[in-house]
Amino acid sequence: MSPAANATSKDPATSGAPALQVTATPRPGSRMALEVAIPGSRSQASYEAAVGKLSRSVRLPGFRKGKVPRAVLLQQIGPLRVRATALEELVDAACRDALEIEKVAAISRPELSEGFELVLERFEPGSDLTITLELDVEPTPSLQQTKGLKAEAEEVSFDPARVDELIEQSRRQLATLVPVDDRAAASGDVAVLSFKGVFVDSGEEIEGGSSDASEVELEEGRMIPGFVEGVIGMAVGDTRTVDCQFPDSYPQEDAAGRSARFEITLKDLKTRELPALDDAFAQQASDKQTLAELREDLETRLQGDSERRARAARHDALLDALVEQLEVELPETLILQEVRTLIEQTAGQIAQQGMDVKKLFTPDLVRSLMDTSRPEAEKRLRRSLALQALAAAEAISVADDELEAKVKEVRRDLSQEGTQEAAIDLQRLRQVVADDLLREKLLAWLEENSTVSAKPPAEAPAADEPAAT
Repeated sequence: MSPAANATSKDPATSGAPALQVTATPRPGSRMALEVAIPGSRSQASYEAAVGKLSRSVRLPGFRKGKVPRAVLLQQIGPLRVRATALEELVDAACRDALEIEKVAAISRPELSEGFELVLERFEPGSDLTITLELDVEPTPSLQQTKGLKAEAEEVSFDPARVDELIEQSRRQLATLVPVDDRAAASGDVAVLSFKGVFVDSGEEIEGGSSDASEVELEEGRMIPGFVEGVIGMAVGDTRTVDCQFPDSYPQEDAAGRSARFEITLKDLKTRELPALDDAFAQQASDKQTLAELREDLETRLQGDSERRARAARHDALLDALVEQLEVELPETLILQEVRTLIEQTAGQIAQQGMDVKKLFTPDLVRSLMDTSRPEAEKRLRRSLALQALAAAEAISVADDELEAKVKEVRRDLSQEGTQEAAIDLQRLRQVVADDLLREKLLAWLEENSTVSAKPPAEAPAADEPAAT
């Protein structure tokens, strides 16, 4: 569509209806303005239709329904209501016709730019009327460059030492706690403590900072700095005063950054007796029969996990590089849709944990989530539109036979998982599979036509790594 276009059409719904004059003008933010010139004969016809409609629906004492004289009707309900009814119908019809004339890819409902009340003030049945409609339209993303992109991705590699770490974690989980009575507390022990804490600056007791019998693992990071260090070296029955420091980032705001003093008594002490590293341990810790098989399985799984994370890191870097080449204006309608999707996903995750979403998601929380989710929503939208533009620019698509083969495979997998065939929405499934296949193709194309260099890895999270058990 040209930056500004004029078009004329008769009402598609009424043969012989007077023509509309429509001028389309792009606006910032992927919006479109439609200036619609409505002839007086059409506004008069809408007014007469409104009178007839109200006459058929209004009940007045002494008159049969639908038989109220025009003069009486206008006197009883007032000319303003009739004009407002006529204008509503006139604007609705003009919206439909203008969108049909201009073939606009609307993604939001058209709105009167000056508001209904102001248009109503100047609306005179029988006189020409010009209105301006504004609406969000499908964005038209484009890329300055598609090939030869350069990106930096975090290097993710398999560390053989992780196999031993996971095996040790599993040994600790299967360890037997044995009482200790012949030595002082040492790092790695499990201590049963009674303690009471106060803030040094005020002497007030710390909320949640006391216990009669807490089992504490004497390892760094288990408690606030200074606490575990103060317990180490104590013998059972000893009482000690220990100075500690709450971190500045401590989640309890009234405690963050403050100094604390705890009076601690060591009531009992235990140590872990680890199982021997043999085939019996492997059978207890996993479904493998030998320790060698367990090691091999962990190594395979960790290598696979490293490869998946490395690929995800490359894809993230390539998408960021592609978005830098993107030229598009994000319509507010799409941003809000994506924000709602993110909030719905969050609500779904909370519901899966058994929590009451309706009670948790108060209006204030929803408003807060809408604000905090917006940056992520815009990021996701830009990535999606960048891939859309890449598919168009490089003519990348999914072949029908490839799509059907994948849909069959997914349906077979769902059936094996117990999903009834009748419960599968084939149209939705086909669309999801098509989107996934196209995304895979686009990312593979980017890897082939871009350069990804490695950057030093950050501290790798272990949450998604396989466990030995």
